[in-house]
Amino acid sequence: MVLTKEYRICMPMTVEEYRIGQLYMIARHSFEQSSNGEGVEVVANEQINDETNGVGQFTEKRIHLSSHLPYWIQSLIPKIFYVTEKAWNFYPFTITEYTCSFIPKFSISIQTRYEDNNGSTYNCLGLTSDELEVREVDFLDIAFDEIKPHHYKESEDPKLFKSEKSGRGPLVEGWRDELKPIMCCYKVVHAKFEVWGLQTKVEDYVQAAIREILLLGHRQAFTWMDEWFNMTIEDVRSYEKEMQTKTNMKVKTALDDAESNQEGQDSKKTSQPPTPKTPKSPLGTPSSESKSWFSWS
Repeated sequence: MVLTKEYRICMPMTVEEYRIGQLYMIARHSFEQSSNGEGVEVVANEQINDETNGVGQFTEKRIHLSSHLPYWIQSLIPKIFYVTEKAWNFYPFTITEYTCSFIPKFSISIQTRYEDNNGSTYNCLGLTSDELEVREVDFLDIAFDEIKPHHYKESEDPKLFKSEKSGRGPLVEGWRDELKPIMCCYKVVHAKFEVWGLQTKVEDYVQAAIREILLLGHRQAFTWMDEWFNMTIEDVRSYEKEMQTKTNMKVKTALDDAESNQEGQDSKKTSQPPTPKTPKSPLGTPSSESKSWFSWS
C-alpha cells in the first residue's frame, strides 16, 4: 500500500504574500544548499497553459543528493545520483512529482493547495473516500516543532524573529488560532517504493525527510520575510532566474570536477596491478573495516 500523508503548514501571512515568500525561499535555499556537486540543478522553467487549470509555470530540476542519503540507500545507487523533480504550478494549486531513472519503482507525488485559513478545511484537495480512509493528517508548527540540531539557526527561529517590515512575530504558543493574517499549505504526499523487503523502510524514510524539509523551508520563508516582503511577482521571478543561473554554475562546476577526478582514478587503477580484496570475517560477515549495509550515516 502506498504511504499517504497530508501535511498542513500554517503561516502568518496571506496566500498572496506566501506566493512571493515561497518563490524567494526556494531559490535562495537551493543556492545555499548546493555545494560539492550536490544541490539543485534547474533544467526547465517555462510558462504553460493547461485546459483544466489555466496558465501556470512548469519547472524541471535535478536534485543531486547522494551523500545526504543513509548508507543503506547509498549502497544501492550510482555514485553520481540525482532525483528528477517536475512541478506544475497553477497557484494556488500545484502538482509535484519526483522520480529516479536508477530506481524505476520509486516515486513521490505531491498535490498542494493554499487557503487563507488555519488548516480547518477537512478535504481541501478533494480526496476520494478510499483515500480519506488511509490518509494521515500531520499539522506542522513552524515555531514549536523541533528540527534537527544541525539545521537550527537562531536567526531562523520563529519564536525569536520579529519582522521590521510587517511587524509580525515572534510566534507564541497558540499563534495558529489567534494570529491574523493566517494561511495554510495543504500538501497530500504519496510515497511509493515497490521493492519487496524495503518498501516500508524507504517510504517511512522519505516521509520523514519530506517533513523535515517542509518544516525547515517554511521556517525560512517566514524568518526571511524582510528580504522579500515588498517584492512583486516580477521582482521575485527575476531573483529566481538570477539564483537559478548561479546555482546551476555552482553544481555543474563541482560535478565536472568530480567526474574528472573519477576518470583519473580509473585510469590510475588500470595501470596498477589489482589490489587484493579486503578479507571477510567468519560466516561471511563483513570485517570491522566496512560499514554495515543497515547502518545509518
